[in-house]
Amino acid sequence: MAGWWRELLRTVRRYPWPTNVLLYAALFSAGDALQQRLRGGAADWRQRRHVATVAVAFHANFNYVWLRLLERALPGRAPRAVLAKVLCDQAFGGPVYVSAFYFEWSDVLAFCTADQLQPRSCSLENSLHWALWFSVGHFPLLFTTGW
Repeated sequence: MAGWWRELLRTVRRYPWPTNVLLYAALFSAGDALQQRLRGGAADWRQRRHVATVAVAFHANFNYVWLRLLERALPGRAPRAVLAKVLCDQAFGGPVYVSAFYFEWSDVLAFCTADQLQPRSCSLENSLHWALWFSVGHFPLLFTTGW
């Protein structure tokens, strides 16, 4: 048993990027499966594939590069360095993470005219606004939806 574990750890250390991508896909898919199970409905494999695709195509790769960049730009484990990393991640990385979930709705937003982008007329931009607003700890990165 110890032989295969050692080999697995060696492979993980040798190929960190693919390991990160596979781990993200597994965690995102497991989280989606758990959410579907807790809701009590039937398993939606299409949604699960979509979640895994977003994790593999975007989140895993972005996180790998982004966190390595943060570690190189702000090295160290001191409280000040960790706080700076967290603030940078929340201020810049958070909105990018959340926007990946809305990428398939971008055509809907692109075809909306300026007069349709009112708080009461179209709920999509409101949900995007509030998702970004709460995801970064009330850091106002977007304009209000009542233009």
